[in-house]
Amino acid sequence: MTDNLNAYTATGGVAPDRWASALHLFDDGVGRPHEETTAERWERAQLLFEAKDYIGAAELLVAVVEEAPEQTGPRLLLARAYYHSAQLRRAEEQLRQIVERDPVEHYAHLMLGRTLERQGRTDEAQPWLRMAGAFAGEFPDDD
Repeated sequence: MTDNLNAYTATGGVAPDRWASALHLFDDGVGRPHEETTAERWERAQLLFEAKDYIGAAELLVAVVEEAPEQTGPRLLLARAYYHSAQLRRAEEQLRQIVERDPVEHYAHLMLGRTLERQGRTDEAQPWLRMAGAFAGEFPDDD
């Protein structure tokens, strides 16, 4: 049992041979690296987004959206990643596609309004923001 303790380096790191074998845990066989699935890319993109690596998340999400274009979740997260990385035209494009496909996706209306505002297009943003407010149950007071 004590012989196994000597297999680890004194610096507290993992022995190089263990690290090298760990790199191949997810291979699909010898010499065939694991090909990441759409679901795995989606999960990794969510982690990158949560870590505020918006550009990295967007890069993964582009592939996810191409592979599953009918899914609203990945496209909405892609729009958010674009928004947070100041790629506002790209965010707008994704949000318009979401609203076209799912007109009651209230968060897309809000984000589209905010994206347009951030681009200095306040007049164009107002209808989207009003619609988002209506979805949230916020109605303007009638005077």
